[in-house]
This record gives sequence, structure tokens and C-alpha cells, in this order.
Amino acid sequence: MDFSKAWELLKLQQEAMKIKKELENTLIESEINWLVVTFNWEMKAEKVDFETKELIPWLNDSQKQILEKAIQDAINKWVKKSQEVAASKMQWVMGQMWLNIPSGWLPWM
Repeated sequence: MDFSKAWELLKLQQEAMKIKKELENTLIESEINWLVVTFNWEMKAEKVDFETKELIPWLNDSQKQILEKAIQDAINKWVKKSQEVAASKMQWVMGQMWLNIPSGWLPWM
């Protein structure tokens, strides 16, 4: 086995873990007119907030919270479903990739 390749993989794994820790503390806001949605690094909506009550002036605070939560849940449901669909479609491709890995490259082969 070529240990230089194993060392390179270990370095890449360590770099990936460092980046992951940085991303865990990263939140990204998407703002359109009166609506702000805050996402985390996993593409999960962390928070939904209306900037003003201009769109729905009769909305009280309780109704506003319910609507914000519904929007957040709908976004997260869509993201989860889109990831499941993508994973399902990529399953065949990933299987083909593993079949083409040279013998002896993986420790259990």
C-alpha cells in the first residue's frame, strides 16, 4: 500500500474537519423585501422573520410567529425531500464508482 496516499487522505480529512467546524458557526441570511430567512451550513432554515407588518398589517404577534414557523417548516421539508431525491438518483452513479476502484486501494479489498 502506498502510505503517501494514505497520509494525503489523512491531511484532507483533517482539513475537512476544520472547515466543518468553521461552517457550523456560519449562518447565512436571505432577505427579500419583507422576509428574512436565516440558514445554517446544513441548508436548514434556522429562523424566519418578517421585517415589517406592511404585507399583512392585521397580523398579531402570535399569528406572526405561527406563520413564520410554518414557512420555516415548509422550507426544511422541501430541502429534506430534495436531498432524498438527489441521493436516490445518485445511488446508481455512486455504486458504479465503487465498482471501478482498483483492487488493493481500499484496506478491506
